[in-house]
Amino acid sequence: MTTTGAVIITADSVTKAFTTPDGGALPVLDGVSFTLAEGEIVALLGKSGSGKSTLLRCVAGLIAPSSGSVSYRGTPLTGANPGVSMVFQTFALLPWLTVQQNVELGLEARGVREAERAERALKAIDTIGLDGFESAYPKELSGGMRQRVGFARAIVTEPDALLMDEPFSALDVLTAENLRGELVKLWEGRGAPVKSILIVTHNIEEAVLLADRVLVLSSNPGRIRAELSVELPRPRDRHAPRFEALVDTIYGILTGREQPAEDAMAAATDAQPTTGAGPTTRRQPAVTPMNTPLPAVSPGGLGGLLEILMARGGKDGLAEIADNLSFEIDDLLPLTDAALLLQMARIDGSDIELTAEGKEFAAADILTSKQLFARSAAAHAPLVRAVVQALAATEDHTLRAGFFLDLLRRGFSATEARSQLDTAIDWGRYAELYDYDSDDDELTLEPGAQANL
Repeated sequence: MTTTGAVIITADSVTKAFTTPDGGALPVLDGVSFTLAEGEIVALLGKSGSGKSTLLRCVAGLIAPSSGSVSYRGTPLTGANPGVSMVFQTFALLPWLTVQQNVELGLEARGVREAERAERALKAIDTIGLDGFESAYPKELSGGMRQRVGFARAIVTEPDALLMDEPFSALDVLTAENLRGELVKLWEGRGAPVKSILIVTHNIEEAVLLADRVLVLSSNPGRIRAELSVELPRPRDRHAPRFEALVDTIYGILTGREQPAEDAMAAATDAQPTTGAGPTTRRQPAVTPMNTPLPAVSPGGLGGLLEILMARGGKDGLAEIADNLSFEIDDLLPLTDAALLLQMARIDGSDIELTAEGKEFAAADILTSKQLFARSAAAHAPLVRAVVQALAATEDHTLRAGFFLDLLRRGFSATEARSQLDTAIDWGRYAELYDYDSDDDELTLEPGAQANL
């Protein structure tokens, strides 16, 4: 294992909230603290809404925390971080510049002379395997090659820390796997002139493949839920028992099956009796559309997962299902979240198991499955229930979609609010709870929908 040295980045109680269009606060990060030291790769792992990309931008000095601080080698940031470079998910290349010109951009911004810029850029291009493409334009390159240019542009400045924001998610599976392997080889062989790497990902296996430490973030707002050390030699074998066990542990934390030590301690503290009274427990917050967002999956996708489980006897390991379908566990997490939310499945150790409701849904014909989905969605999906209740409260049982978007923007960004409403529309239309007219941008309650409340 690589040993760590001096601390490069320190995040101290970083909290970030954005202002919504109506002037409210949208909390994204809450009290996040961690360090990044020389000689280590750290992964920030979390689902959508965990604020991991926002945290990376705070570390880069591109945005300032609302409270707390980020320091570079002990000095709090007041602007862009001078010791880091970034690799973006979308490549972010300038299409009118050649490969070499794109790689030279950071050096040019630092005032490096032309001859030295060219020498260092060509060396970086050679390091990442694009020798011979110096004069090519981005449109001439594949996605994997364009991301290699992004890597070269980032390492050419020889930063202390390389920040990577989902760098492989826009690539096909084979290209992404190839680039991950090459990154590990560069890191282990000291071919990359960087002292540390901080990578944002939603992919559990990617985090375990690459990182020395994995920080698991919870969502809405983002907090560090767990920190795990990866004590495995590189290159790592996905099928090794220790690798699979760590993946399963992280999966359990993300799905809430495993309780990190700090959560258990908090629960124990809250359960202590108070003077002159019996035991008290922490009041659970009311389930609302804001704190319980809908997973971005279709009813058909959910039905597919439940039918696969039914065919496997109603219970199986999610890792085994993913492997059998040639997917990664992360691809199935939103479907799992939907099944758990609608109480059609439960987590049992390392397995996902159908509940009685899930078995009934998986075995039902189309019309019956719609009725069962309507009942579960109205009972357990807060946004779907809120839409039905709001429509029922109007005289003509009709409301513009903008009404719900304005409410959702109090707890989500504009993009996330739209995604939440689109999912609710999809679920509600399938369940025949309400209809949506895209021309008028209106939702209308279906007859009999209130019977499901």
